Amino acid sequence: MFERLEIFQMAYGLARHAAARQAIVARNVANADTPGYRARDLASFSETYARPAREVMLRTSRPGHLVAPDGVGPAAGARLTDDPVSPNGNSVSLESEMVRAAEIRRQHELALSVYSTSLNILRSSLGRK
Repeated sequence: MFERLEIFQMAYGLARHAAARQAIVARNVANADTPGYRARDLASFSETYARPAREVMLRTSRPGHLVAPDGVGPAAGARLTDDPVSPNGNSVSLESEMVRAAEIRRQHELALSVYSTSLNILRSSLGRK
């Protein structure tokens, strides 16, 4: 019953978005020296959360569970960043990726804080500590 409360669903969605975004940032950093690699990032959480249900793509529950075509799975919705491209065609800037990683950490902490606070309010309303 309580797992269907929208505040919990939103906090869970924000945490999943932060995790998917962190995976993309990690992939960008890993390919910082790869010629021709273009840095990617996800759309903001507000854009993806407000998306109508008909646009939601398939999601995998774990690696290897479902072999997803391009554009489906954890990196679905990833788009190229506007970072400048170096002479070898690589657009990864380690400084930009560090800033994104810090922003992602704040998003994840916000999701956990919202979840924890909502859970405490729910417990208080039930007369439990």
